[in-house]
Amino acid sequence: MQKATIQLETLTCPSCKMKIENATKAMEGVDKDSVEVLFNSSKLKFNFDETKVKVEEVENAIKKLGYDVKKSQVKSI
Repeated sequence: MQKATIQLETLTCPSCKMKIENATKAMEGVDKDSVEVLFNSSKLKFNFDETKVKVEEVENAIKKLGYDVKKSQVKSI
């Protein structure tokens, strides 16, 4: 398992937070219980199985929703 933090650029409202959380939870390989969008710091945090999903795939899903990604950080857990 890996832990990712994605810094978001355009997070402006609580419904944005829910859209991003729901899209991330729907992805295969993402630990649904670990998904959390921190609204005040505009960060998405989640754990994932790197053999099933890549951080880039999560970033692309966020971009398809219309939100910008600043940077990502991945750590082994």
